[in-house]
This record gives sequence, C-alpha cells and structure tokens, in this order.
Amino acid sequence: MPESRIVISNTTPIISLALIGHLDLLRALYGNVIVPPAVAAEILTGGRARIGVTDFKNMGWFQQAALTDPRRADLLVDLDRGEAEVIALAQELKADLLLLDERLGRRHAQRLGLTITGTLGVLLRAKQQGLVPEIKPLIEQLQQGGIRLGRPLVAQVLLLADESP
Repeated sequence: MPESRIVISNTTPIISLALIGHLDLLRALYGNVIVPPAVAAEILTGGRARIGVTDFKNMGWFQQAALTDPRRADLLVDLDRGEAEVIALAQELKADLLLLDERLGRRHAQRLGLTITGTLGVLLRAKQQGLVPEIKPLIEQLQQGGIRLGRPLVAQVLLLADESP
C-alpha cells in the first residue's frame, strides 16, 4: 500500500522507469505522483523514441499541478525549465519527496532542504519492499537504453541492495 505523501517527479525518472517497463513502481511506492507543466510537456514531446508517452497519458495517477508563482522557477536560471518547475513546485506544495536525477538540480534541491531520490533510489526502495526481486538487471537495462549512470553510484546502490556489482 503506497504511503500518502506529496511526491513530485522530474522527467528523467519517469522516462527511465518507462524505458525498463517499471513505471508502475511509482504508483506502488507513492500513489499519485505530481508533475509540473514543463515536465508533462517534456514527456509528451517524447523525443525520438517517445518512451513513456503512452504510459504517461494512460496512467491516471500522474497529476499535473501548475505553480502558483511561476517566478519562483524563473530564479533557477541555470536549470532547464522542467527541473526549475519541479523544485519550485516542491517548495510551494511542501513536498515530502522529489524524484530528480540530474546532478545540478539535485544540488539546488539539497541546498533548499528538499528530500530527494532518483531512479536508482526508486529501484532500491522497490527491492526493499519486495516489488522487484533484484535491481542489477534493471540497472543494466537502463544503461543499455542509454541512461548514463556513474560506476560509483551503481556500486553503492547494488551494495545497499545486497547485490554484487
């Protein structure tokens, strides 16, 4: 049973989990997931492969929420619009958790005192809750799909998951 929390996601965790066929983990772990308009637009644009577009459209547990004060996102000028809106929305809604993979966005969010996890954190939590038997094959699928993950981070996550690197 998912916890009742305010969880806001950036684009990369959604697309990454859709890439490996596990977008449903977000629903299982968190219930509804909120995305700001810029993130919804990025997902629906879908790039060349259009990964996650159909899933995002068909899964009613994604909720879109606009910023009350869009100027808050404008202050984060060194981030792309999706990241800036995610961080600003997390502040406005006093989010319990922010799903964010990009390093610079994570630095900003940490500086602002927001609680963050990324795609690998979602996979680790899913394993800890028995939703997936192991995460190493999922991490390999992410990497084969073009998701860049640092070796030290992967090694650390696999260690936490009690899996060999």
